[in-house]
Amino acid sequence: MMVLVLSCILALTIGGCVCVWWAARGGPRWTRAVSAATLAAGELARRASRYDRNPSGRDD
Repeated sequence: MMVLVLSCILALTIGGCVCVWWAARGGPRWTRAVSAATLAAGELARRASRYDRNPSGRDD
């Protein structure tokens, strides 16, 4: 079951990266929407990991 969940997460991540690449090269409108969501999710993950490493909350 865990392998299935991780496989789905991996497939969504790869699909999002492909949409970012395709949208940067003038892809259809839906790829731009998916790429915006992918980039926003990546930014949220980066901020979450930044707060995990810095318990004081300061962004040095």
